[in-house]
Amino acid sequence: MLRGLNMDRQLLVSSLIEYAGRNHSSTEVIATDSSGVVHRTNWSEVRSRAQQVSAALLDEGISTGDRIATIAWNDHRHLEVYYGITALGSVLHTVNPRLRDQQISWIISHAEDQLVFVDPDFLRLAETIAPETPSVRKWVVLTDELPETSLPNAVAYEEWISKRGSAIRWPLLDEWSAATLCYTSGTTGDPKGVVQSHRSIVLQTWATCTGDGHDVNSSQSILLAVPMFHVNGWAIPFAAAMSGAKLVLPGPDLSAEALVRQIRAEQITFSAGVPTIWLSVVQYLKDTGVDIPSLQRIAVGGSAAPRSLMDTLEDDYGVFVSHVWGMTEMTQGSAGRFTHRVTGLNREEQRRRQAMAGRELYGVELRLVDNNGEDVPRDGFSPGELLARGPWVAGAYFELDDETTHLQDEHGNWLRTGDVATMDTEGYIAIVDRAKDVIKSGGEWISSIELENAAVAAPGIAEAAAVGLRHDRWGERPLLLVVLEPGAEFKPDEIVEAIRPHVASWCLPDAVVEVEEIPHTGTGKINKRLLRDRFSDFSWPQ
Repeated sequence: MLRGLNMDRQLLVSSLIEYAGRNHSSTEVIATDSSGVVHRTNWSEVRSRAQQVSAALLDEGISTGDRIATIAWNDHRHLEVYYGITALGSVLHTVNPRLRDQQISWIISHAEDQLVFVDPDFLRLAETIAPETPSVRKWVVLTDELPETSLPNAVAYEEWISKRGSAIRWPLLDEWSAATLCYTSGTTGDPKGVVQSHRSIVLQTWATCTGDGHDVNSSQSILLAVPMFHVNGWAIPFAAAMSGAKLVLPGPDLSAEALVRQIRAEQITFSAGVPTIWLSVVQYLKDTGVDIPSLQRIAVGGSAAPRSLMDTLEDDYGVFVSHVWGMTEMTQGSAGRFTHRVTGLNREEQRRRQAMAGRELYGVELRLVDNNGEDVPRDGFSPGELLARGPWVAGAYFELDDETTHLQDEHGNWLRTGDVATMDTEGYIAIVDRAKDVIKSGGEWISSIELENAAVAAPGIAEAAAVGLRHDRWGERPLLLVVLEPGAEFKPDEIVEAIRPHVASWCLPDAVVEVEEIPHTGTGKINKRLLRDRFSDFSWPQ
């Protein structure tokens, strides 16, 4: 083999922040912390403070490969920690605080996190789970001064890094070494850990910066409305550094008023988030008559965006909606930008494609198979299980030996996404069902099985079925159908209260309906497709 004569340079996360600090030192990073204070910094200062984080981690005895957790909002300290952890060679584990306490403690214990960076907003959560997370040696509270807390070995972030100088030289790591760890929502069992290497982070970040990705570039002012704990903020915290873009981190307040205020004040040109956020923004704009002339494009994912949302944003406010699909196992998996040919089609044809889940993006190879593992044609109407592979697609899960999560055949190793979809000859994806019947609401997954198990445990419930139905605001919300035991009285509020201790609050059903019987398939499973069809015209209570 004749080898190329290129230099041997590793693809490392540290190279992203080094580049931004070196070439975009004065480009602003604006953040609002959980106390409402706005911090104006820049990429040079973010790099310096990330180096202080690395130095402090070294003083704590943190080694390459050690997992470090964050339970935090989108702000400047969380961004510094992103780079301080990964550049050192330890592993950034972003924890979703919307999960149940028991799931969070399980995740931290499974990851064997050594330190946890926690926002003051989540102190109660941290205090609750601390006794169940013995691997954690220190809790670093992301604030100036340590608030009153029962957390063992707790310290304020600013005090923790203040004694460390910034003159640390980040190590030259192997690009295949682990950089980040994200856990799935655990809708079909315990959450599964997805470990991304430095190489995969840099490659998916490059894809995010391409025109077919999110077109993140140095001319943009970006408002990151998607949480940084949700699939690494869709790689945008890394892409903003790679491109040298201005970055605005909104903190915990994602109200429409707060987002519109920041869009106008910081001349935001691009933003990303789940449809729920943009539905509230559009309603606010209509109610107030305020305009957002700087905003050119938004990326929408996590759940399907209503056609009306895309029409209003584009027709009334000139904002192009890039509808994309992805998952924890791969971050972005599709492209939302139109091809040159599609730009010449009429509006209806363009909108039809926008309503889909994007089209195949270079770097994520997609495939449809039937129940026998045979390929399904890309004809736009034949459904199949959606498989994926690529350099930033998870090839396995952290500390999990489960052959059902991937398909290995003569074509190689493929991730089973759990989605049933159709694809056409242009690579456009339409998600038509979910193999595991999970409910997707506001960008988060809700387990129908978990709801059913909790409901059946309630007094007077003989059987229960949970299905996701279309919801204008949240994409989908759970409807709970129950069969009562003989002589039992139907009390929907009491059923919901019986479920509440077992699920996160946002997983609770929006309505409970009594039915005489629940249909089953030939194998005895609940026929949820039939239930969704039967209740497709259901009107949610106001």
